[in-house]
Amino acid sequence: MEKEVKENQPQSQAEDSAVGSSKRAEGDAKSLGVFSFEGDIPMSQAIPLGLQHVLAMFVGNLTPLLIVTSACGLAGGEFADVQLALLQNAMLIAGVVTLVQIFGIGPVGGRVPIIMGTSSGFIGVFNSVAASMGGGLVAYGAIMGASLVGGLFETVLGFFLKPLRKFFPAIVTGTVVLSIGLSLISVGVNAFGGGSSAADFGSLENFCLALIVLVAILAVKHATTGFVSASSILVGIIVGYIAAGIMGLVLPTTGVTADGVEYTKAWVLNWDKVAAAAWFAIPNPLPVAPVFDMRAIAPVLVMFIVTAVETVGDISGVTQGGMDREATDKELSGGVVCDGVGSSFAALFGVLPNTSFSQNVGLVTMTKMVNRKALACGAVFLILCGLCPKLGAVVSIMPQSVLGGAAVIMFASIVVSGIQLITRDPLTPRNLSIVSVALGLGYGIGANPAILAGSPQMVSLIFGGSGIVAAAAVAIVLNVVLPKDKAISPKTDANA
Repeated sequence: MEKEVKENQPQSQAEDSAVGSSKRAEGDAKSLGVFSFEGDIPMSQAIPLGLQHVLAMFVGNLTPLLIVTSACGLAGGEFADVQLALLQNAMLIAGVVTLVQIFGIGPVGGRVPIIMGTSSGFIGVFNSVAASMGGGLVAYGAIMGASLVGGLFETVLGFFLKPLRKFFPAIVTGTVVLSIGLSLISVGVNAFGGGSSAADFGSLENFCLALIVLVAILAVKHATTGFVSASSILVGIIVGYIAAGIMGLVLPTTGVTADGVEYTKAWVLNWDKVAAAAWFAIPNPLPVAPVFDMRAIAPVLVMFIVTAVETVGDISGVTQGGMDREATDKELSGGVVCDGVGSSFAALFGVLPNTSFSQNVGLVTMTKMVNRKALACGAVFLILCGLCPKLGAVVSIMPQSVLGGAAVIMFASIVVSGIQLITRDPLTPRNLSIVSVALGLGYGIGANPAILAGSPQMVSLIFGGSGIVAAAAVAIVLNVVLPKDKAISPKTDANA
């Protein structure tokens, strides 16, 4: 009995210390301002800080919908209005689910500085579903039905996350966060060049515009302090808009491909799109009726397990990078539950699963801006974009190279957060093996999916689409299989 009491004393002391730290943090919240989750800041600061979160994820929030609707044949013609309605709903849903995530409703929501948005992790699986079902509204309806069921499945998984937490120590979540950052760096670099699909990708104009944004961000970040420093991403993007506008006045805005086809350069601001957008529109629920088909449900359920792991990594990333601590069981559980509930809710509006946005994890880790009030302003702006298409149009015309100038540094910040999590515990031979094999084999396979060409289609869909999935799977398995390191007691160390 005495032994049990002694063993429990360190744990009790640790819990008391955590409670004390939490109370001190709450007491200092107002003085910390933008750098505290509970900080009380004026709206004049909260609005621009929230807006930069929206700018960081706006394009990424809509891109998965554009890709999947195109795969289903809903990109134009008679289905053009359907696609526009889905894009409008995507902004509204992202705002609503973000508010639930940061404020919480009972057990739903981690109450952490996370921005929610349309997940790109499901694109591979959804495109395969569209191909196997012949496209059209039936295929997209099957995707919605699978998302509805999968979201409920992830919700249940979130409630049982605490007993599963032992499978996600810092070495595992750190590896997942590191993989998330590595997978996003190429996305940032592509945007830096103007977007790989652009006819003038890699042009000098795109490169210079992105470089202007990057230099502006670094200058504001390190030449100022407090609120202005935390707004560096927003300032950089505004500078990018101004620079793009000036470029449009002094440089040619069109080019000609090698085939003689004229095109508009990627950095040109399309203000006609803003002028054509409506001032107000009410989103419609169930724009596409859900269809429940096991051909879609089975692979999507597996992807929701992967999504839960990614969310654990994202929450660990923001708490480590923005709050300098590890995430609690309650935060992780509430965050995953919100992922599931939000995804099912999104399916009712014809939107793809809503999950934590890794792009914004990079923004938090770079700026240390974790203020809930500012994040809420960003979420409200997303809702307004869903109700006022003209606001959304202003953000949607942002040149990819402007986004890329900010993205390269934000996404690299996620890598740094992953390294910080990994090195939180000593880098023993066991931990080094977990990280090395997970990144070398797991992330390597995901980054080079051609190696899975001879594998079953299900394996290729799950592990070939993202290095995050494979790295997470390898890290979890190795953490369970490899023997634990033997702790060296002080007595043994003294005798030595």
